Amino acid sequence: MKVRRLFQVALLAVIPVGMAVSSASAVEGDTVVLQGLDKVTARVWTFDAPVGREVRFGTLEILPRFCNRTPPEEPPESTAFLDIFEARFGEERASLFHGWMFASSPALNGLEHPVYDVWVIDCKVTQTLPPPSITEPSGQTR
Repeated sequence: MKVRRLFQVALLAVIPVGMAVSSASAVEGDTVVLQGLDKVTARVWTFDAPVGREVRFGTLEILPRFCNRTPPEEPPESTAFLDIFEARFGEERASLFHGWMFASSPALNGLEHPVYDVWVIDCKVTQTLPPPSITEPSGQTR
């Protein structure tokens, strides 16, 4: 028992404080890159879905609510929060999926439907921000 306690104390002495805390934060994107499989035709499509705008894939309506990705210095991971509905002509819209999808684990939370499969590939930033203004020593802005 004493050996175990000594090992725990020695281990705590060599672990730097704050080692588990990441200094980099996730990058929020404005477009989710999705991939969909039409099981009837056996075709796979890759398509962009802007956050906050609904896109159609067959009879599915996909509404991305949020997406982010890890910064470049961390292992790659993209996540997206999606609402997916089925909208057939002449029928009421049915909710199929409401939740997070992870690019690194498509089988974990992908949409499995009798006709379609949908999963996240990436989260990207398509809108570029304007360059920051530079203030000259004289107080004028370029």
